[in-house]
Amino acid sequence: MTLETINPTTGERLKTFDVWNERQIEAALASAAAATAGWQATSFAERARLFRSAAAELRNNAAHYAGIITLEMGKIAKEARAEVEKCALGCEFYAEHAATFLQDEKIESDASLSYVAYLPLGTVLAIMPWNFPFWQVFRFAAPNLMAGNTAILKHASNVPQCALAIEEIFHKAGFPKGVFGTLMTSAAQAEKIIADPRIHAVTLTGSDAAGSKVAAAAGASLKKSVLELGGSDAFIVLPDADLEQATSVGVASRFLNCGQSCIAAKRFILVESIAESFIELFRHKAHALRLGDPAREDTGLGPMARADLRDQLHRQVADSVTAGATFTLHGGPAAGPGFFYEPTIIDHVGPGMRAYEEELFGPVAIMIRVKDEEAAMRIANDNRYGLGGSVWTRDVKKGERLARRLQSGASFVNGLVKSDPRLPFGGIKDSGYGRELSVHGIREFVNVKTVWIK
Repeated sequence: MTLETINPTTGERLKTFDVWNERQIEAALASAAAATAGWQATSFAERARLFRSAAAELRNNAAHYAGIITLEMGKIAKEARAEVEKCALGCEFYAEHAATFLQDEKIESDASLSYVAYLPLGTVLAIMPWNFPFWQVFRFAAPNLMAGNTAILKHASNVPQCALAIEEIFHKAGFPKGVFGTLMTSAAQAEKIIADPRIHAVTLTGSDAAGSKVAAAAGASLKKSVLELGGSDAFIVLPDADLEQATSVGVASRFLNCGQSCIAAKRFILVESIAESFIELFRHKAHALRLGDPAREDTGLGPMARADLRDQLHRQVADSVTAGATFTLHGGPAAGPGFFYEPTIIDHVGPGMRAYEEELFGPVAIMIRVKDEEAAMRIANDNRYGLGGSVWTRDVKKGERLARRLQSGASFVNGLVKSDPRLPFGGIKDSGYGRELSVHGIREFVNVKTVWIK
């Protein structure tokens, strides 16, 4: 079996890598285990120095790393550069704040001294996705390595060059051997790796199906897991919303990364009185997106990452239209090479349709019309996912009240749902459990240890 780099812009197979055998996997696990004690003994200051070096490497060679992202999964150039910059910011954030986040916490008790210490667990296995192939890795790696854990990456099979490039960044930054390593393995090999006693915890970003398997494997070995899974974020537009602002942000959210984002706005829930106006503005802005070569600076929408993902999306759209939805912008698969899908909008989406019930992972916006804000909230929460969501209204207090009612890990009022190193990120329901980023993320994979002294 091989891992392949296939250019989604052309469909051309560019490079292949042999899947690792048992001997190679054993060497990687042994290397991480050998590095663990020494890495835990390093100071926060030393770890911070290395992460600042990693940030510098990312910035100094941003065009190179962005080019790999574009080549392997089709992200447009400006978005790929922004992803690399976000990785650098994540490194610097934890370099600055990790020591404070993990400082001993004194607790008053019957002891002369008692406190909580936040100590590393050991080696964390990260199973990461292809859609943000650099950011997802650094989002996990920066807090966990700063906490004193070592890390092993099993990246998505369609971005092997991204995986190797990230490992090289840690090498160039000066991290000791074994502190961060990449496995060139298949998904089928993951269960055995999770069970290995040298792995102490596992984190996954991916589909709910993959999350269920990883959670079961981790649970069988009594190991902590964090899962960031799919999403079908609600984008609720009330009658008093600023429609110009809402449609601009809505188009940006829906079509960022060619719609291949778990926290993209996916379900546009519109109060009937403003539905027509919103949809017309949204259609005009979506139609203006320039589909083309992601390496070009004037491209607004690149290809989807894989042919099978495009085909699955198209079946979801076709089935929903057959069930009664209507096209407002009739896009679909583009003619010619590559995995392009024209921006698409479907209206009058309702219960029972695939577009209503499932996550659409691509450049398709769905419009759901409702009578009033209470109906909007009911529809927003009538979904098995709970990652993010947003409310659009000029009445900020009302927006806050409704945002708190959204069944999601994050709710935004009049803003783009996004991850931020300063704020916790994660979901509820079928969107997973646990949190990444902020103080909450760095404390997921530590031993929260009580120390009591008479």
